[in-house]
Amino acid sequence: MAFFVFFPVWVLLLGASCIDADKMSLFVNEGDSVTLHTDVKTNQHEKIKWFFDDTRIAQISGDLSKICTDVGCNEETERFRDRLKLDDQTGSLTITDIRTTDSGKYKLQIISSNSMSEKIFSFTVHDVPDAETDKMKTKSVKEGDSVTLDSGVIKNPKDLIMWYYNDTHISEIARDPSKICTGDECEDADGRFRDRLKLNNQTGSLTITDTRTTDSGDYHLEIITNSSSIRRQYSIDIISEKSLSGTGSNGIVFFLAMAGACLGVLLVVAGVTGECRRKLASVKSFFYPKTNQTAVL
Repeated sequence: MAFFVFFPVWVLLLGASCIDADKMSLFVNEGDSVTLHTDVKTNQHEKIKWFFDDTRIAQISGDLSKICTDVGCNEETERFRDRLKLDDQTGSLTITDIRTTDSGKYKLQIISSNSMSEKIFSFTVHDVPDAETDKMKTKSVKEGDSVTLDSGVIKNPKDLIMWYYNDTHISEIARDPSKICTGDECEDADGRFRDRLKLNNQTGSLTITDTRTTDSGDYHLEIITNSSSIRRQYSIDIISEKSLSGTGSNGIVFFLAMAGACLGVLLVVAGVTGECRRKLASVKSFFYPKTNQTAVL
C-alpha cells in the first residue's frame, strides 16, 4: 500500500506576528519514514513537545532527563505504538511505517526559559494501489540491462535528494543545481558504480546502466526539505545470464523427460490393448470352434 502525502507547514512564534509557510507534496509508500525537523538543538531549550491532534505523543527535555514517545507520554497514543523516534540532539520526530490513520495536524512546542514557539505540520495520506507500489519499490532485471528507481516526486529547487546503496552514499542532487554527484564523485563511494549512474535533475530518479549481479541489494532514497525529510526503501535483484541459460536448459530437459514419460505410457497402453485382443480371440474360439467341412463332389 502506498500513499500520497501533502505537507503544508505553518510556523507561529508566540509574541510575534511572523508566519512562515513551507509546503510540499510527494508520494509516500507504506513502510517509508517521515521526519519532522525542529531546526534547533535540545540543549539550548528546556523542553520540546510534540502533539498529534492536541494529544501529546513525544517529549524531550534539554538535559535529557525526560524523554518519552507514544504510550510513554500518553496512554491514548496507541496508534503510534513503536513507530515514533526522537532525535536526542535536535528533538526532531520520526514516524515510521506511515499509515492513513497518521493523517492530521502535528504541533511542535519549543519551550525556553523566557519564550515558547510553535510549529504546525499538517499532512493528508491518500491510498495508492499496491501494484503501483510494488512496481516502484521492487525491481528484477537481466544482467546488462538498465534499471530506474523512481523517486515518485517532482523535485523542488529547495529539496536535497540523496541515494544510498546498503548505506553507502552513491548519488545526490543538492539544493544548488551545479552540485550533483554520482558514483565516485560522492563521498564514501566505493567505485562499484563507476560511470554507470544517471540522475534525473527534474525528479531525482536514479538510473543504473549496464547492471551487474553485484548491484543486487537494498537501496534507499532520502528527500530532505527545510522542514521535513522522507526515507524510502527499494530492492533490486539482478539476474545473471548463467541463471537464465541454466533455466532454459533445465526447461528443455524437463520437456524431454515429460515427452519420454508420455511415450512410455502410450507404449504400455498399446501393449495392454494387444494382450486383451489375443485373450478375447482365444475365448471366442473356445465357444465358437471352427467346423471342418468336406466338400461334396
